[in-house]
Amino acid sequence: MLKSVSRAVQLAARLSTSVPPAAAVRPALRLSSAFTRSIWSLSHSGPASGSRPRLLTATRALPTVSCGCGSLHTEGDKAFAEFLTDEIKEEKKIQKNKSLPQMSGGWKLELNGTEAKLIRSLSGEKVTITFNVNNSIPPQLEEDPEHTQKSPEDEPEIDSTPNFVVEVTKPGAKSSLVFDCHFPEDESAHGEGEEESDIFAIREVSFQPEGDVEWKETSYTLNTDSLDWALYDHLMDFLADRGIDNTFVDELTELSMALEHQEYIKFLDDLSTFVKCK
Repeated sequence: MLKSVSRAVQLAARLSTSVPPAAAVRPALRLSSAFTRSIWSLSHSGPASGSRPRLLTATRALPTVSCGCGSLHTEGDKAFAEFLTDEIKEEKKIQKNKSLPQMSGGWKLELNGTEAKLIRSLSGEKVTITFNVNNSIPPQLEEDPEHTQKSPEDEPEIDSTPNFVVEVTKPGAKSSLVFDCHFPEDESAHGEGEEESDIFAIREVSFQPEGDVEWKETSYTLNTDSLDWALYDHLMDFLADRGIDNTFVDELTELSMALEHQEYIKFLDDLSTFVKCK
């Protein structure tokens, strides 16, 4: 009997000494793993439809409108689209020229988006005028709305006054004579003492390779700010002899205004389509 008890005690002692220390924490690890798997199951398992439960996921409501294009739509977009629809209608009402006006003098018009070219041949010479209607409308000086209220008829007329480049090419010449012209802000230019002052002015003159889009900085450029008045007058007469005078520039501004307004309405149409996602 004593031997049986002794063997039992010895067996218990061997078992207690043979178990590694890590076994003491193994139940806790198993509990932790089981708990982790339970949390994972709660966040990843779902009903038969395959949708995940929202127990561990946060949601944020967005003021969206369903659309087949897959883009975001908000109530602000809807209001924006309605505003653009009304704006387009109003702009079309006040549009003076449904089609671009014709230039007198046999000028041929070429368009590339907002860029326009007027080309004319005269006794072997080729004259090309290039302008872009982007940023061609000068800022309007706003008066205090509290003290001044104007009817639509009394609103100042908007004019498009783009900078334009005149390129004169002679047969056999290596380069073209190029004039960089603009509309002075004070509407005055050289020749103020004359009966009719010029409504445009020459800013720079240079010889450039024919047809070059970029102005070559390595070519000498004559700036007219400090130019002798007599030389400037001859340059203006040179342009006038080729049909570039006040009458021509008046027609150019009318053409530019019609093109600018046409492109503006087109932009509003494109913007409306983009916002509506059609």
